[in-house]
Amino acid sequence: MAPMTTHTIALSGGTHLPTIALGTWPMDDAEARRVVRQAIELGYRHVDTAENYANETGVGRGIADSGIARDQIFVTTKFNRRWHGDAASGLEANLGRLGLDFVDLALIHWPNPDQDLYVEAWKTLIELREQGLARAIGTSNFKPAHLDRLIAETGVTPELNQIECHPYLDRASERAYHAAHGIVTEAWSPLGRGNGLLDEPLVCDLAASYRVTPGQVILAWDVALGMATCPKSSDPGRLAANLAAADIELSDADVAALSALTASGIEAVDSDVFGH
Repeated sequence: MAPMTTHTIALSGGTHLPTIALGTWPMDDAEARRVVRQAIELGYRHVDTAENYANETGVGRGIADSGIARDQIFVTTKFNRRWHGDAASGLEANLGRLGLDFVDLALIHWPNPDQDLYVEAWKTLIELREQGLARAIGTSNFKPAHLDRLIAETGVTPELNQIECHPYLDRASERAYHAAHGIVTEAWSPLGRGNGLLDEPLVCDLAASYRVTPGQVILAWDVALGMATCPKSSDPGRLAANLAAADIELSDADVAALSALTASGIEAVDSDVFGH
């Protein structure tokens, strides 16, 4: 059994999340069960899932199969727009599928401003954290304007906001906002979404220079910027490589060069008009 990773990030509420999580989209239950157990054996201690991924049951079974004590595994999940008016039932359903008594981090998956219920969902999440059903609470795909409203109307700041982020989409303004408010940024799709990032000449040159893989270069960029990150893989070799990326120290110049990359046609999903 590999040792638990020591790379963690402190959340404002006092919990610590392992910096590199196993992303599980778009695994089904069977694949998630197998890969989660395998990832835990390799040393992963943070697993990211969601109601919308339709694999929480498999994730929970993979955790149980691992034999690792529950308090050694950090579990993140998310509920969708159906539950903004009844977040307690939403999280209860998450926990039921996972087979857990609590999650370490519960997120509102999208703001869905067309419903205008995300503040209500946030108020309930605050109560659920107080009840111990979630050790930490946050958001996913929220813009600064959405976060401003949560803070103004409740006085409680999300501990983490999960957004798409990678060198082609470095989200500098959003990350600066998060940092100013004590919100941890977590990157989803950190290796890009089939947009050629792993073949980018700069990334490949840096991989050769550091004697690592292109994927490791990008994940090391996440870590250098203070982000948590949740790459998905079901391949044992890539799983191990992704986790090891936390130990790679890029130079400040190389971090800046990666941040300066651009690619045409790559934009963040507009969460004012999209969401599940």
